[in-house]
Amino acid sequence: MITPTNLIRHELIGLDVVVFASLNPLSTGIQGKVIDETQQTLTIQTKKGNKKILKRLSTFVFKIKDKKVEVKGSVITKRPWERISK
Repeated sequence: MITPTNLIRHELIGLDVVVFASLNPLSTGIQGKVIDETQQTLTIQTKKGNKKILKRLSTFVFKIKDKKVEVKGSVITKRPWERISK
């Protein structure tokens, strides 16, 4: 079961997310659903199309049920299967 404390060890695809902060000011505020993940990026499906965001430059807020969890992108900058197995 995914909880705020173990979020970074779970699959992120399918979660609602907001780019809370980013070194790229155009990325800040992007929100939607995570539809793909690589070692360096999250692809977010938004109302205006899909946006690819660099993890290491951003801080994300994921919504899990009725809770919001802030995660620094540098913490999740790994291949998804490497992050899940740790």
